Amino acid sequence: MNTRSDTRIVMTLDAGGTNFRFSAMRGGQAVTEGVAMPSNGDDLERCLANIVEGFTRIRKLCPEPPVAISFAFPGPADYPSGIIGDLGNLPGFRGGVALGPMLEERFGVPVFINNDGDLFVYGEAITGLLPHINGLLERAGSPKRYRNLFGVTLGTGFGGGIVRDGNLFIGDNSMAGEVWLLRNKLAPGMNAEEGASIRAVRRVYAETAGIAFEQAPEPKVIFDIAMGKTSGHQAAAAEAFRRLGEVVGDAMANALTLVDGLAVVGGGLSGAAPLFLPSLVAEINGTYTGPTGNVFRRLGCVAFNLEDAAQLERFLKGETRRIVVPGSHRKVQYDPLQRVGVGLSRLGTSEAVAVGAYAFALSRLDAGQ
Repeated sequence: MNTRSDTRIVMTLDAGGTNFRFSAMRGGQAVTEGVAMPSNGDDLERCLANIVEGFTRIRKLCPEPPVAISFAFPGPADYPSGIIGDLGNLPGFRGGVALGPMLEERFGVPVFINNDGDLFVYGEAITGLLPHINGLLERAGSPKRYRNLFGVTLGTGFGGGIVRDGNLFIGDNSMAGEVWLLRNKLAPGMNAEEGASIRAVRRVYAETAGIAFEQAPEPKVIFDIAMGKTSGHQAAAAEAFRRLGEVVGDAMANALTLVDGLAVVGGGLSGAAPLFLPSLVAEINGTYTGPTGNVFRRLGCVAFNLEDAAQLERFLKGETRRIVVPGSHRKVQYDPLQRVGVGLSRLGTSEAVAVGAYAFALSRLDAGQ
């Protein structure tokens, strides 16, 4: 999908637990100033009124009438129907709120709602990491191309999404890609989010440094401690991000076993990638041991760190060769190196979500849905 050349306008919303931020996009770019409104998540009537007011203000700023509304909103939800379920950070939503149908009636345009993790990966599949890597492969003369993308966001929580052959994979219950519910490798009785989030980094730092959790600094400070830029327990800081990489790598390995594509990492914690990406990729490249002691790879493909120059070079080069077609003098190109790659967001998480929301609306409009 070429979002850059599309002239249609779509209104969007970045729904946070404290504030709602509204805007409008055309050609994958913002065409209005942003409008911010308080979420008032504990008061449903005020919350819905603010959502309507925010979109009303944005519509007045649009240079021409918008064709749709598309945005990310927390789940659980029946996203295709536009119905929001019981939200933890917006307690006013209880028992099911038909947000999408309400906005359709109010503004007279189709409304599309999705999970932010899904839209992040969709944006990266359209104009982010996926086309970036495919472009590098083409310039390197490789016949390899990727059509599938799995991604995660690391921040307050652990989100995920799947794009298969250019299409966002939502699932039958709008719950595909919910990686936060995978098992935590380092604490099997817990879910993965408890080892792959801001609180996880702070918790490991506190435990390793021998201090109370409340005394643990925020991840940005822990990152600076690990890099030797500020004082603190450097070994504990490095271990906090190493464990993050191990837990995320385990979850990604499980997902990539099913998805078999590239993987992208975003979210606020992605800035600490130099500290966790090596252990993340090492975990994906880990092994299993059979009952007879035989060792084999946990993932059929080899995983590469696309942010490491040497690994990226090998990933792009592959093992391309020309082989003879049996019974013929004709030769065909063949690359036997089955591989996946893990890279960082090329758009930035917020922009990727916005691009994903914009593109999703256009794709549904073009499909007559």
